[in-house]
Amino acid sequence: MNTREIVLDTLLTLEKEGGYSNRLVKAVLDKYDYLQVRDKAFIKRLTEGTLERQIELDYYLDCYSSLPAGKMKPLIRCLMRMSVYQILYMDSVPDSAVCNEACRLAARRKFGNLKGFVNGVLRRISGEKKALPLPDKEGDPVKYLSVKYSMPEWLVELWTDEYGRDITVTLLEGLMDIHPVSLRFSTSLSAQERENHCRAMREKGMEMTQSPYLPYVYLMGGHMENPGALGVFAEGMCTVQDVSSALAVEAAGIREGDFVVDVCAAPGGKSILAAEKTGRGRVLARDISEEKTALITENTERMKVENIEVQVYDAVLRDGELTGKADVVLLDVPCSGLGVIGKKRDIKYRVSEENLPGLEALQRQIAAASAEYVRPGGTLLYSTCTIRREENEAMVMYIARELGFRPVSLEGVLPGEILARKKELEKDLKKAGKGPDGLTEEEREACVQLLPGYMESDGFFMARFRRP
Repeated sequence: MNTREIVLDTLLTLEKEGGYSNRLVKAVLDKYDYLQVRDKAFIKRLTEGTLERQIELDYYLDCYSSLPAGKMKPLIRCLMRMSVYQILYMDSVPDSAVCNEACRLAARRKFGNLKGFVNGVLRRISGEKKALPLPDKEGDPVKYLSVKYSMPEWLVELWTDEYGRDITVTLLEGLMDIHPVSLRFSTSLSAQERENHCRAMREKGMEMTQSPYLPYVYLMGGHMENPGALGVFAEGMCTVQDVSSALAVEAAGIREGDFVVDVCAAPGGKSILAAEKTGRGRVLARDISEEKTALITENTERMKVENIEVQVYDAVLRDGELTGKADVVLLDVPCSGLGVIGKKRDIKYRVSEENLPGLEALQRQIAAASAEYVRPGGTLLYSTCTIRREENEAMVMYIARELGFRPVSLEGVLPGEILARKKELEKDLKKAGKGPDGLTEEEREACVQLLPGYMESDGFFMARFRRP
């Protein structure tokens, strides 16, 4: 099977049927698992890169084609996008080979009459790729950043308004960086045992780099695209979890013997780490559907964690039997997901600005119901994987001022490196004239926004509270 044709079919499926690109890419790689590692890496990079750079690719196609990208036949549009991506971002592929293969694929898929069009546009872009036009940087800065970093204009405007231009550029660059798979090792392993496992993986050609924030989280590089194929993964020694998610559990300050309720727990990463930390205590992990709870169960069984109970439960509904019983409630609510654009490239095209107010209302509903579970003196840890103040800082004010929880400083529970980067970000915000954000000093010390480009993590927000 031709690798470019596999990519073309994958992009076409996403365009016609929707769905989540990360799931489809995984399914495609599993289907063609018999291919060489190099070929699977090519499929993954070309598919994800084309999706990530879609706005930029369409802009150049519109500049050089007599027919705008939006009016092309879906198959030709996908073919042109992936071909332009190869020309601009895959130096190992000769431009002539890209053009010839695109023409061959067009003919193979019954569009032979368009070979001249395909060839002409691609060769023009190839010939001028070192001086391709961009929107005017000063005259239309939002359009310029949108095309340069392939980000919808409304998101560029949102972040520029909240953070200023310089911080927004740092954020956009951080989201475009390579985001390797994160492996979170079981906390039952010693430092030496973790290093032994990592050394064995390095000997197989993988790159294992320890996170600067938590010693039990490693970034995995190299050509390994399926962590499930690792013996250390199958044996329950580690799981896939970004350091930001693990930091949220650290921020909760879970102690031996605590009863922890994770109200939106799938796929279970936080619940499992919480279970490891509570030891003789227990964790109640809930989510809204059997499909989601099946993911939690699969991961808890693989990690051999026995002090977790998994339940299907709608988090907006208050469970009277849990009132005042939890030492810790982990409240990782459904969100716009803007912080994980670097790993889930199509989120930025799926999120609608018009639907965000409904999301905020859902978050408040879940927070109001879940707050009742925290015992007096217990902890509520609110978190999202997004970068947007209405879902983050505004929720801090809601939980503190309307639900009556006391904000608690993150000093002592989060690594010093994270808090130092937080202070640096706050200084840059002040320079940009983007403060204050409406938070009191106590509320500000209780939360942190992890920003790609500033922190080596996904975009993530967390805030810690105590029930009086």
